[in-house]
Amino acid sequence: MGLRRQNNEDASAVRLAGSRESFADHGHLLLVADGMGGHAVGELASGIAAEVVPQDYLRDTTGGDPADRLAAAVVRANAAIYAKGESTPDFSRMGTTCTALALTPQGAAIAHVGDSRCYRIRGQRCDQLTFDHSLQWELIRQGMDPQSVMLNEPRNVITRSLGPAPDVAVDVEGPFAILPGDVYVLCSDGLTGHVQDHEIGAIAGSLPPEEAAKTLVNLANLRGGSDNTTVVVAQVGEIPEGVAHNPTRDPTRPMNPWLLAAAWALAAVLVTGLALLLFGHYVAGTLVTGAGGALLAAAGFRIWQKWYRGPRERPLHTAGSETAVWRAYRSAPAVVDRAIVAEAGQLASQLQRTAAEERWPIDPKRVEKHRARAAASASEADLQGAFQHLCRMIDVQMKGLVQTRRAGADRLAPPRPKPPPPPPDLSPSPAARPE
Repeated sequence: MGLRRQNNEDASAVRLAGSRESFADHGHLLLVADGMGGHAVGELASGIAAEVVPQDYLRDTTGGDPADRLAAAVVRANAAIYAKGESTPDFSRMGTTCTALALTPQGAAIAHVGDSRCYRIRGQRCDQLTFDHSLQWELIRQGMDPQSVMLNEPRNVITRSLGPAPDVAVDVEGPFAILPGDVYVLCSDGLTGHVQDHEIGAIAGSLPPEEAAKTLVNLANLRGGSDNTTVVVAQVGEIPEGVAHNPTRDPTRPMNPWLLAAAWALAAVLVTGLALLLFGHYVAGTLVTGAGGALLAAAGFRIWQKWYRGPRERPLHTAGSETAVWRAYRSAPAVVDRAIVAEAGQLASQLQRTAAEERWPIDPKRVEKHRARAAASASEADLQGAFQHLCRMIDVQMKGLVQTRRAGADRLAPPRPKPPPPPPDLSPSPAARPE
């Protein structure tokens, strides 16, 4: 829950496959939904999405493209929310965002409506895999200047959601190749309103998933907590022993320059052979041309086999058309550098001083332990280690802050009104009743 909210309209769902057979059928399913429509109504809409989408997707045994099956489940969730909204005037026009990710043997598939997001951190790069259905992003897609739009247009106006209308257009992304070490982040706009993409990438890419989720929520709250924040972080492990794996091309990585140089060298040999033939050196020209052509064909086959064979990622949507070249909607570096470590250190120090002044209920020994370990890592130029311990230090202090706020809210809460006395009994007493 954000620092300025009285109720939480976010919802999430995590359904992990319990066996290899279950993983082969559906994979793992992750979902984040951010409801809207006033007190309790937004909670109801996001809760329906978090319940219906996993149920329908996991019940679907028809096979086929997991992205299409996931999109069909989101469409059915829209119908359920719309029907509930039409059932009573109090629920009219309620809605929710929905970003669902299925990690399957066929790849990572996404079904998406609204401005909640899905990121992928791979190596030192953070890619946003979903398009924000917001006024700002739609205006930018129409060609308006991004800086002007971000400054002059409201951020929280969304153009598409589940529930307000009987039909909804669901964006389908993927399937994307899944590689060991990939990290996926699903989040509501309570996070992205306060935390930038490169910070999301650095935190999720350097911390274990549970710690990364806590740190992202803590950072959003430290910067104002103007909205509820929901984060799901998933990290892909190594390939288990005995599992067949056909590695696919990483579309975010450029081709090896040595392969390109070798191809150009073989092409030069081939041109040399043709030139010898043109100038009458038939024997030498035939030998050089034949050898160069054979080597070039072998190299070309190897490049195709290494880089282009296997499943291709479905192109992401663009303005009015699709592109044959894969690209993320936005990309940012995912690097723990000195700047992000310094900022974490400043936050941790400020919290430590405030906690001492206001006597938050925290264990100072735990705080000092993480501070000392962060300092030791920094002295050894281990930026990632220093950052991890600073994040743990912040988490300990944020728990004290939350406890203090809750205790204060309980003290300041108005007393509950006494129930009204029962109405007087106006029925005649037994003695006064007529025989």
